[in-house]
Amino acid sequence: MKTVGDKPALISVVVPVYNEAKNVTALYKQLRKLFDTDLAHYRLDLVFVDDGSSDGSLAEIMRIEKQDSEVRTIRLARNFGKEIATTAGLHHAKGDAAIMIDADLQHPVSLISRFIREWDGGADVVIGVKKPSKGAAGWFKRVTSRAFYAVMALISHTEIRANATDFRLLDRAVVTEFNRFTERNRLTRGLIDWLGFEPVYIEFRPAKRKYGKATYSTLQLIRLSVNSIVSMSYFPLKIAGWLGVLIVLVTGPVGVFIMVEKYWLGDPWGFNITGTAHLTVILLFMIGVVLICLGLIAVYIANIHDEVVSRPLYVERRRPRRR
Repeated sequence: MKTVGDKPALISVVVPVYNEAKNVTALYKQLRKLFDTDLAHYRLDLVFVDDGSSDGSLAEIMRIEKQDSEVRTIRLARNFGKEIATTAGLHHAKGDAAIMIDADLQHPVSLISRFIREWDGGADVVIGVKKPSKGAAGWFKRVTSRAFYAVMALISHTEIRANATDFRLLDRAVVTEFNRFTERNRLTRGLIDWLGFEPVYIEFRPAKRKYGKATYSTLQLIRLSVNSIVSMSYFPLKIAGWLGVLIVLVTGPVGVFIMVEKYWLGDPWGFNITGTAHLTVILLFMIGVVLICLGLIAVYIANIHDEVVSRPLYVERRRPRRR
């Protein structure tokens, strides 16, 4: 058991909530039971973040807060999205470690005990990884999810584990570093991975949603994927430049061949290359040059992006792992 000074360690549990009125009470009861039994030697700091709910979720959370002094409610003025709600919860987390968990009961609360054991053993980050199962999601979602992680593996400068979820534990040192980020369009798990703290992965099979429907639409998932690719990789910026290089490498030699074959050698092979073909090759070559220039501009834009988001220059691992 970890202690801080002469007190038991404080564990913050951050729960972003959007229209989960029927789930928050069940989740609270499971968390309360866990911290009253298996984790009774830890102190709980339960932070519900209401992300502009319109179904009575806020009233339910505030009712829970009134009867339990270890529960706090953070109320956002409108729906800012799960990533921002989670960020707000981590900003308000007071614990020596913080656990992020969804309100829909698909993340198994019982796994928190194992998360904390890994943390006690020295882990800075403990990440829940979904076990893929047939029928758990539609074919479109499965295919697009695999495609997303495949693309990220190819172009991202940060390694992101496939099927890793937001269900994770962060040591206080990780939370402190995370709170330094200022990006607005963010992928929380991507930023945590960017920090570079050594993770421990724990697989789990998500439970079925008990009440309500998933609030993330296909359009929102696509938007999140695009934001993730843009924020975690500069490859999209560089596409124009690499395309320009390819065009120049092809059209340059072709143009030289045309000049030599027709005007210097007098068309010995009888290609009869027309003026239109000459013009096409010249235009393609110039387009390639323009795209290369855009690629160079993109490099400067990437540097400006780095300065604007103001990520930490480096991150120190605050404590050595004990095993």
